[in-house]
Amino acid sequence: MLLTKSMAIPVGDGTMPAYLARPEGSQTRPAIIVLQEVFGVNAEMKRITELVASAGYVGLAPNYYHRTDPDLDAPYDQQGIERGRAAASHVTRATLAEDLRAAAAWLRGQPYVNGHVGTWGFCYGGTVAFFSATLPEIDAACSFYGGAIAKPLASGEPEMLAEVDKVRAQLFLAFGALDESIPAENVERIRGTLTAKQKAFELHVYPNVGHAFFRQGVGAEATPAAREAWRLVQAFFKQTLGLVAS
Repeated sequence: MLLTKSMAIPVGDGTMPAYLARPEGSQTRPAIIVLQEVFGVNAEMKRITELVASAGYVGLAPNYYHRTDPDLDAPYDQQGIERGRAAASHVTRATLAEDLRAAAAWLRGQPYVNGHVGTWGFCYGGTVAFFSATLPEIDAACSFYGGAIAKPLASGEPEMLAEVDKVRAQLFLAFGALDESIPAENVERIRGTLTAKQKAFELHVYPNVGHAFFRQGVGAEATPAAREAWRLVQAFFKQTLGLVAS
């Protein structure tokens, strides 16, 4: 049985909406911060937060659009993409650092969290996950198809790969080979840069899928790539955050 709720976390002088999912009971567990796609903390991000909880972790999906678009839930179409990019244009490294630190601090303050905190991000959130690996508050970071790792952010700030020297947490990165928004040369530049800087990472490219391939779930209806990625993600977090009982 999972416990779920919508809530708010103090950030600076305001609050940040968030969605929490965790197994019931008093056992302390590692936590995973789920980082939203460009479309907001929508039903898909809540599904993944609950998926994290079903694997035995405490899942938290904070809304890092809270300063300008706290209620954004854009559709998966061109209009939704444009709305999401407009919201993302207000997000900077500084605001992300503030929000990630606030989320990690809140989690570590809960009696059911054992102190270990990772991140798992998708699309724009995959870019944020890469950035989170530079923060001492984050123990491990999982990035799925992060488009602005190797190109400028929607805010106009430089690509996140510029932060590679600061990466301290172990990274897991996943991309679809058919993703037209993230060219193969960008993926290989990410791989090459992390390798040259001797960072701890694993990078997977799935040959028959494009962008957002994990939205199809992890059950029988999902692609083999999504099912395999979920298996590897669980192994990654067990290695980096600790083994948990589901």
